[in-house]
Amino acid sequence: MGVPAFFRWLSRKYPSIIVNCVEEKPKECNGVKIPVDASKPNPNDVEFDNLYLDMNGIIHPCTHPEDKPAPKNEDEMMVAIFEYIDRLFNIVRPRRLLYMAIDGVAPRAKMNQQRSRRFRASKEGMEAAVEKQRVREEILAKGGFLPPEEIKERFDSNCITPGTEFMDNLAKCLRYYIADRLNNDPGWKNLTVILSDASAPGEGEHKIMDYIRRQRAQPNHDPNTHHCLCGADADLIMLGLATHEPNFTIIREEFKPNKPKPCGLCNQFGHEVKDCEGLPREKKGKHDELADSLPCAEGEFIFLRLNVLREYLERELTMASLPFTFDVERSIDDWVFMCFFVGNDFLPHLPSLEIREGAIDRLVNIYKNVVHKTGGYLTESGYVNLQRVQMIMLAVGEVEDSIFKKRKDDEDSFRRRQKEKRKRMKRDQPAFSPGGILTPHALGSRNSPGSQVASNPRQAAYEMRMQNNSSPSVSPNTSFTSDGSPSPIGGIKRKAEDSDSEPEPEDNVRLWEAGWKQRYYKNKFDVDAADEKFRRKVVQSYVEGLCWVLRYYYQGCASWKWYYPFHYAPFASDFEGIADMPSDFEKGTKPFKPLEQLMGVFPAASGNFLPPSWRKLMSDPDSSIIDFYPEDFAIDLNGKKYAWQGVALLPFVDERRLRAALEEVYPDLTPEETKRNSLGGDILFVGKHHPLHDFILELYQTGSTEPVDVPPELCHGIQGKFSLDEEAVLPDQIVCSPVPMLRDLTQNTAISINFKDPQFAEDYIFKAVMLPGARKPAPVLKPSDWEKSSNGRQWKPQLGFNRDRRPVHLDQAAFRTLGHVMPRGSAAGIYGNAAPPPATYQGNLYRPLLRGQAQIPKLMSNMRPQDSWRGPPPLFQQQRFDRGVGAEPLLPWNRMLQTQNAAFQPNQYQMLAGPGGYPPRRDDRGGRQGYPREGRKYPLPPPSGRYSWN
Repeated sequence: MGVPAFFRWLSRKYPSIIVNCVEEKPKECNGVKIPVDASKPNPNDVEFDNLYLDMNGIIHPCTHPEDKPAPKNEDEMMVAIFEYIDRLFNIVRPRRLLYMAIDGVAPRAKMNQQRSRRFRASKEGMEAAVEKQRVREEILAKGGFLPPEEIKERFDSNCITPGTEFMDNLAKCLRYYIADRLNNDPGWKNLTVILSDASAPGEGEHKIMDYIRRQRAQPNHDPNTHHCLCGADADLIMLGLATHEPNFTIIREEFKPNKPKPCGLCNQFGHEVKDCEGLPREKKGKHDELADSLPCAEGEFIFLRLNVLREYLERELTMASLPFTFDVERSIDDWVFMCFFVGNDFLPHLPSLEIREGAIDRLVNIYKNVVHKTGGYLTESGYVNLQRVQMIMLAVGEVEDSIFKKRKDDEDSFRRRQKEKRKRMKRDQPAFSPGGILTPHALGSRNSPGSQVASNPRQAAYEMRMQNNSSPSVSPNTSFTSDGSPSPIGGIKRKAEDSDSEPEPEDNVRLWEAGWKQRYYKNKFDVDAADEKFRRKVVQSYVEGLCWVLRYYYQGCASWKWYYPFHYAPFASDFEGIADMPSDFEKGTKPFKPLEQLMGVFPAASGNFLPPSWRKLMSDPDSSIIDFYPEDFAIDLNGKKYAWQGVALLPFVDERRLRAALEEVYPDLTPEETKRNSLGGDILFVGKHHPLHDFILELYQTGSTEPVDVPPELCHGIQGKFSLDEEAVLPDQIVCSPVPMLRDLTQNTAISINFKDPQFAEDYIFKAVMLPGARKPAPVLKPSDWEKSSNGRQWKPQLGFNRDRRPVHLDQAAFRTLGHVMPRGSAAGIYGNAAPPPATYQGNLYRPLLRGQAQIPKLMSNMRPQDSWRGPPPLFQQQRFDRGVGAEPLLPWNRMLQTQNAAFQPNQYQMLAGPGGYPPRRDDRGGRQGYPREGRKYPLPPPSGRYSWN
């Protein structure tokens, strides 16, 4: 399902599930950045036990961000990932476990979607590069100004796939990062860290769910564990509900549509590449001192409280006079199942069900009307009762025709309104608008790049008047430039997007007209609708898909080989007689190997990530599988308006033909490539203060070769198997930095070991129930909350988990004080031109009240509400010197650590002057890989994080 569409619908219907995050920022004292102490209580008024990171949702925005310039190289990407994790950790502050999961080899059902995404990304990237070069040449030919083109290789985001060198390097960097934090960060002191990198098969979020399921089935599991899962995918909400854990929260970056993106040519905001005019960059600041600052604000995080969503669903799904006992857990499982019909990563959505048209609400209403006849629930622990599902689908099928007609009426009504709006705007435009230097500008924009300065305004005005009077063939609405020529605004032919009727994509199916089913099967499947056997085959494949997806969410992967073999879905009215359809899957299937998956999902343009002989299979005309890699392919809009919403008509990969072709090139793999092509597992890390540290160290000292059970009493009830790691992080051994700008860990005390989840029989069923001993959270919703989702008022989420939190605010006297401290004429200060707010100003210190409103200075950025009367701590008055460290000041951060626990010395934090917030490398190592000793010069990142990029 579409992430923005589902999240928009969910947040509007159930607004109280959203909570704004309280985030403390690092302090700065005498030019030294002091990291946030994550060992202190969580400022969000909640304590989390476990934090799970779906790493792909972090890797993509850090490597190729959409709203800011991309990192220049891999090293910058890795540091950006470290910063992002640090920021999340400081917000959530887990006390028991940090689980970091990167997408490994996916099931075949997911590979079809991955294949479509990567082919699209490659095609769009090449088209964008050609368009960018064309526009650049046009602008330069007209004398426009563009910054010099950087000679660098375009980052291919397809490398974020298991089996590539990039993912192998990322795994090494994360091992180093974890070891560094376990050594130096007090918030990680007693934490268990599990890293599941790209070599471990499975999608990241499903590896996390598999871990939770298997731990829940253990007798030592704490049923009141508070879980927090980070990720932006919509299916994380479904996965969280499927765990039936009472305390489950999702943290994600706040979704802000239409975020500004810089132009790919001039790096300026406000236009795209196709609209670039090559104008000089606008000066930022009085002396252009803000030229390198990022114009976009740092993204903010929000919590999604699934326990509150459960309250909403319990109220909505509760039904009276049922012929069976009402069970809210089973009802929630049915709600999760019904959401699959509007789309997921493995199946196309049914033609009659669209989220934006209220499809989920329609399904829920039909479910509540029909459930009295079904005699029970639709699902149980991930298994589907097809007889009951058939009743729901046929009920939807009865209204399909009216749904299609209403959709057409709504689209026509929308187009009429848009046409009338354009006419009104055209009617309100002035009859004549001067062009060139006399073009009107908005207030305050005289110094904008588009404005021109006239050397002789009277002469320019005279020439424009004379040209207008002496050119009867020119329309009276034509505007002119300063040289008397017609301005492009009024002199060119009106573009298609400016016309009264916008061209609509051709729709040959016409679902709103009679005979829609016949046209649909003829156009989409190239078969006659009367071919009952084929329609039955499509429906059976779709039903298998529904059963596979639900099993995947509740029990794990039922089959690594199964996939839906069509590009389109059947109609709900075709779900007749599905009760007798088989829904079993082949057992004992195995996942693809990483390089095999690359061959199945990569286009030929991304073949540089594969071994040469493998790459040749993608481009050689004589290759036996050349048809798997078309250079161009059709995109069916399928009733949509934009290409990215359409269906990529790519051929499906035949697994047997692919494996047969690869058998001939397997001997060409180098030892390094063979290693990258192997499947791995999870790695567990602990610091020296963790109870497991000595136990693991003893395993390495005795050289144990057999897997050993994890002692749950030493690890918060976690169970599984330990086995020795050949590339382990061990105490008193140097941990080399894979990022040249960061220093090695010469005094390491952390340790790592291979970890494997508890194993169960293949036919074992994990019960989808609330565990005994689980305490249901106190109700959060009040009677007034039930009205907020339907009265149309704008809903503002609360700050933190404490509903009664009093916001911290600055009154007028405080702003007057700031006015004295920060001169208004200084462009560098964030309050340089900000006027004091009115007397009714009610803000909070953690988030700005309005978009663009100036934030509270750093000196108060960590004050909690209960501390607001005391003012900020005077850090500059707390400095003193420790003779044992020479002339270096002992910061409050270090003094606090020494008084709390003398044995836990932050031996690196007293040297925070190096790049990345780390001490600099020792000179005896010299420059690595051709890099200078002082490190590379990187541009300043956003102000958060522990790294100093100066």
